[in-house]
Amino acid sequence: MDRPKQLIGVIDAPGPARDALAETIARDGLAVIAAESPDELPPEVSLVVAHVRALSDEQWEPLCERLPTLVVSDSRRSPGLLSAIDAGLVDYIVEPLRHGQLLRRMIRKVIELRRLEEARREDQVRLEELNESLETHLAMLRLDQQAGGQIQRKLLPPRPQTAAGVTCDYWFAPWLYLSGDFLDFQRLDERHLLFYFADVSGHGASSAFVTVLLKYLANRWQGEWDGSAPEALPPRWLSDLNRELLETGIGKHATLFVGVIDLERRYLHYSLGAQLPMPLMVTNGEVYPLPGVGMPVGLFPGAEYPILGCSLPENFRLWLCSDGVLECLPGETLDTRLKELEQRVLASKTLDDLRTSLALGHLASGDHASLDTGIEALPDDLTIMMLSGFGNVDS
Repeated sequence: MDRPKQLIGVIDAPGPARDALAETIARDGLAVIAAESPDELPPEVSLVVAHVRALSDEQWEPLCERLPTLVVSDSRRSPGLLSAIDAGLVDYIVEPLRHGQLLRRMIRKVIELRRLEEARREDQVRLEELNESLETHLAMLRLDQQAGGQIQRKLLPPRPQTAAGVTCDYWFAPWLYLSGDFLDFQRLDERHLLFYFADVSGHGASSAFVTVLLKYLANRWQGEWDGSAPEALPPRWLSDLNRELLETGIGKHATLFVGVIDLERRYLHYSLGAQLPMPLMVTNGEVYPLPGVGMPVGLFPGAEYPILGCSLPENFRLWLCSDGVLECLPGETLDTRLKELEQRVLASKTLDDLRTSLALGHLASGDHASLDTGIEALPDDLTIMMLSGFGNVDS
């Protein structure tokens, strides 16, 4: 689509010289209107070609501020030329009738530069509007995320809490506001305690929604349990959750550890789905990972999960960590970092001890790494859970 012609204003005293200048400019299809003073120019004019003799020194500055201005002169020594230059003219040309082609090229160049400048200003206005809209949407998203984070934390169990000689405490720090990590600890009945520790792939809202689903399903499964076969409860939960995640089709999977403590036998029934790092048991000055392997939850249809168990010593500490903790440890390989975690867990008697060891002591439970708080960004969702008993109940 052809652009409309730009109207060029020619300012000079009426006469043959002005007519010749206007005719020279009008060649090649440029539209021209002649005037004796700037006040006579119509608002459609986009550029002015003014003869240096046509304006006083005081008139140049208002004209140059109003419109891009080219000055023509019969001589470089013309009075007023310096005043026009100082006022901000775009350019000047001497003997314009002899250099008509150059004058027209200059005019077209100024017109194009003005068009680009107007487009730049329009783009800047649009960009400012888009930025304002983006800031509004980001503020709304931040509020939604903060509200979601508060709801998610409300779903977590009280901390610390003790039931029948077993104490549970944890530290929970989302990467931003919402976390893909989740955990729970509660009494199933007079004889059994239930706990689980989940790390959903990714982080943010989509991963947090899976943790809400997990909480809902866990509550439903607890209500359906008849109190028999506690050893079968963890693997059945993992199988059911695996099916539920696959049926949702949201493309999320999780690593999960589910444990049921038999208080009479002091025995831990558990099952796991690709838990990393493995839960670490500390007793009698030694640390070792709980044995067992299992498939991730939410990836493979029909996955089966192991029935596992171990006796709980009189004094024990059982540590569960999300994989984000590994990012806080030195070492080039996964095995090196896992060994380093074992040593730091062995040397830690409390959650604060391990957090300090991981250089996370400045973060309180539930803190996030938003730039709004000035906290350096966390590498990932970070969650640590510690169960201790039976002789460590007061430690």
